[in-house]
Amino acid sequence: MANTETTLKEAMTSIEGTIGVALVDYTSGMALGTLGGGKDLDLTVAAAGNTDVVRAKVRTMEHLGLKDEIEDILITLGGQYHLIRLLKGRGANGLFLYLALDKGRANLAMARHQLKKIEAELDL
Repeated sequence: MANTETTLKEAMTSIEGTIGVALVDYTSGMALGTLGGGKDLDLTVAAAGNTDVVRAKVRTMEHLGLKDEIEDILITLGGQYHLIRLLKGRGANGLFLYLALDKGRANLAMARHQLKKIEAELDL
């Protein structure tokens, strides 16, 4: 089982095209850990902003009466993919992994596959 730091390092090194990664508590909007990013991608700002995205989608699903779970949310930009993966399992309620990818270097299907594998190894 991997801790937060190990999980973030695994995402940065094993997922081709990763720009930055964060573990986020969407009940508070706080990043519990970040790696990567930089002047063009402030991961603490991204964590807070994507918390609003997750909350809005959860609220919409409730209004629609959908009895399902969000696996991930994909936001496609001109040059980047932003992937939000809601975590499941013991101790993971209210958390998501946020991954920013360079669209020209990333393989979205492989990134989703790797992120799911990384989630399974995370111990909170």
